[in-house]
Amino acid sequence: MYKLLKNPNTNEVNMILLDKEIVHIYIPFVPDNTDYQQFKKDIQNGVVLNDAEGNPITGSDLTTFIGTLP
Repeated sequence: MYKLLKNPNTNEVNMILLDKEIVHIYIPFVPDNTDYQQFKKDIQNGVVLNDAEGNPITGSDLTTFIGTLP
């Protein structure tokens, strides 16, 4: 499961959390990062992405979000 994370100082979404049962991986929005590239593929293939509050992003909201990714 992926979850967007907000910077506590600016309240801007600036990172992704990949939550695996035992391991948590923090993924920056960096285009040449291999984990970030895998995140983009996974999201486009239907893996759930939650917003920073834990709510699933679906439908047109997800499509719009994907369009804003670097």
